[in-house]
Amino acid sequence: MVIHRVPPRPDGFVPRTSGALSMVLVLLVVLGVWFLNGRDPGTGTTALDPGARTSSVPSPVVSSAPSATDPATDPATDPATDPATDPATDPGSGLPYVDLADLPPQASDTVDLIDRGPPYPYAQDGSTFGNFELILPERERGYYEEFTVETPGSDDRGARRIVAGADGELYWTQDHYASFERIRR
Repeated sequence: MVIHRVPPRPDGFVPRTSGALSMVLVLLVVLGVWFLNGRDPGTGTTALDPGARTSSVPSPVVSSAPSATDPATDPATDPATDPATDPATDPGSGLPYVDLADLPPQASDTVDLIDRGPPYPYAQDGSTFGNFELILPERERGYYEEFTVETPGSDDRGARRIVAGADGELYWTQDHYASFERIRR
């Protein structure tokens, strides 16, 4: 077997591809992390076949039991469950309250899906909501899950979502995470 070496250039130039290769590898890592974090690009995502209600993302159980350490979810101190102290703003998050009955009927359908559990109609439903906008209270990664709220006439998932916290709290957004309201059942 004969190995041929390329003779060095007379001007001493040595081609360097490691910089470009490093940039491509960094880009691939960033895209991989973004993909694995379940970041929803918003529109352009289509629903699964309605007959095949499966989720490709494992979903942690969303507990409906209130946390005794969080006043925003403790039934004894939660204004969302106490009509006598009915403020317009959730003290735990600083977000305005919205009654579930005042939301579009598809929001109630989504809350019923959340209460029932998987499988969900969209692969992204039940996936981790990263709270990158930092509008919701800061919690550990995996605390929040996102769910699609159908938009009549839309050919994709639309911009409406409900985000569920692990302690049972629900948040409504109609503008794809630009703003939120705390849902009061």
